[in-house]
Amino acid sequence: MSLKPDIVLVGGGGHCKVVISIIKKLDMFNISGISELKENLGKEVLGIMTKYTDDQLEELHDKGIKYAFVTLGSVGTPDNRIRLFEMLKQTGFEIPVIISKDAIVDETVEIDEGTVIMPGAIINPGTKIGKNCIINTGAIIDHDCMIGDQVHIAPGVTLSGSVKISMGSHVGTGASVIQGINIGRNVLIGAGSVVTKDVEDNSRVMGVPARRISQSRNDKKGIERDV
Repeated sequence: MSLKPDIVLVGGGGHCKVVISIIKKLDMFNISGISELKENLGKEVLGIMTKYTDDQLEELHDKGIKYAFVTLGSVGTPDNRIRLFEMLKQTGFEIPVIISKDAIVDETVEIDEGTVIMPGAIINPGTKIGKNCIINTGAIIDHDCMIGDQVHIAPGVTLSGSVKISMGSHVGTGASVIQGINIGRNVLIGAGSVVTKDVEDNSRVMGVPARRISQSRNDKKGIERDV
């Protein structure tokens, strides 16, 4: 009988695969199963069965599963991840920090609950990372960065020193942010962009150098202008 605590994963897509791989290598938890939509029940993700729906989570907690983790990915908007995270907290689950063995994280780095650090990520001294964040594969976060809750740093992103990223923002694959930049709340930075100026809340920016293409991250028709 395993002495490891049980954990339930919420969301069964591609992001879930990577989290399962990390958990298996860490050997910290016994993965009880995955919670998903009813139409996905019975599917396997890396050998882990999808056998729960979200309306069963409270019952699972009452039966003794005390840990859960949001394994739904985030592309563009974190709204669904936020909803699931808040639901797990209200149910009473403990939501751990999960750090890949293949990541390099300085001992001074502060990471809040529900955040996952993917393989190959490098996080340097003095950095603080909030709740329910994704620091994705191969991201580089230099010294003294401040990353708010519900932020997704996509694969291959580079943040230079003392960058601040506020709650709910998404930095797209391969983007770079130079030192000392402040990125507001709910910002979407396009893949491959180079951000050289501060970015206002709710903006969509992209390009080299990055330019604002709309004031709202949900507006796909905005006019380009300097950040």
